[in-house]
Amino acid sequence: MKMPRYTFRSAIMALCALGVLAPAVQAVSSARSQEQGTMVVAAADCYAIGQRVASQNGGTLARASASTQGGQPVCVIVVLVPGKDGQRPRRAEFVVPQN
Repeated sequence: MKMPRYTFRSAIMALCALGVLAPAVQAVSSARSQEQGTMVVAAADCYAIGQRVASQNGGTLARASASTQGGQPVCVIVVLVPGKDGQRPRRAEFVVPQN
């Protein structure tokens, strides 16, 4: 007889806790999504810049990341350029202004 009562109480407690904590979790997740939204735009811009740099150098884009150097927003682009005579590709890093 005590088992169903214990299960019922724990279910009620879980629902109450969910009701109290849900608004706080939602506020934190919306704040994070706003921050991430800003970062995604910069990353998308750097990716497009990286694709352009890779095609100009005849290589493949390996990495594109946003950074700040000297107070200016820049994109750090890593391109794999094919080696000569079947050798391994070489890694070339470019720092390009974001604007």
